[in-house]
Amino acid sequence: MLIVKNIDTLEKCLGEWKSLGLSVGFVPTMGALHLGHLSLIEQAISENDKVVCSIFVNPTQFTDPKDLENYPIQIEEDLVLLKKVGCDLVFAPTKTDMYPQGEEVVQFNINDLDYLMEGAHRQGHFDGVCTIVSKLFELVRPKNAYFGQKDFQQLIIIRQLNKIQKFNINIVGCPIIREDNGLAMSSRNVLLSPREREIAAEIYRILKETKAKFPNSSLESLKLFVETKLNAVSEFSVDYVEIAHAQTLQSLSDLEKNEPAILCVAVFVGSVRLIDNILLN
Repeated sequence: MLIVKNIDTLEKCLGEWKSLGLSVGFVPTMGALHLGHLSLIEQAISENDKVVCSIFVNPTQFTDPKDLENYPIQIEEDLVLLKKVGCDLVFAPTKTDMYPQGEEVVQFNINDLDYLMEGAHRQGHFDGVCTIVSKLFELVRPKNAYFGQKDFQQLIIIRQLNKIQKFNINIVGCPIIREDNGLAMSSRNVLLSPREREIAAEIYRILKETKAKFPNSSLESLKLFVETKLNAVSEFSVDYVEIAHAQTLQSLSDLEKNEPAILCVAVFVGSVRLIDNILLN
């Protein structure tokens, strides 16, 4: 496995691969890897000749300085996992590599998708996400890029970014990987205490219960049900509950229940903010 820390070396390696006609799959990450990330790498390996994984904790997508400060960094452990799973190249740039002019962000026209849900509660977050993903796409120019469906809004936004920037990359959404108790795997889970990790599994149980009620309930009553259930857990603090169109992320009405629908939630478990979602139909 190649470990590349500067852009010139990355471009040289990629140039050699592409001159041989090899297809490249790409998995961008912020490190602190878990089985969810590794499942993306494994799918990329199965569908491409070569696979690149980037590890870069992007400062411009953090709206809370404490969140950035507390974000888990474990590069050595990450490299061991990536080598074991069979990744071909790890790109681990410095902040200066990715932001040579300072932490400037670009605002993209993504049909106001960045003002919904996560964007409404973390203003500027998706400007940072789109800026770094755009930079990485320009550098790697993969055939396929892989993103987990846990960050569902991000997946939809990346697809829109790919379209408007004409990267012509196939954006592949991959299923949520869950812990044995149902908790969606996240790099932030390591910040939970053992008891909080156990309690956090209640989020997915509530999502599944709501899915079962979907065919025979109004959307307003479903949202109220989720909020009530989540608020009943003393360790939880609900940030948002939204039921949206699974392709446009716009709010649905009861007359549109035959449209693809997704339930998205953000919940603080103690001081740790977790997101999760479930397709309702």
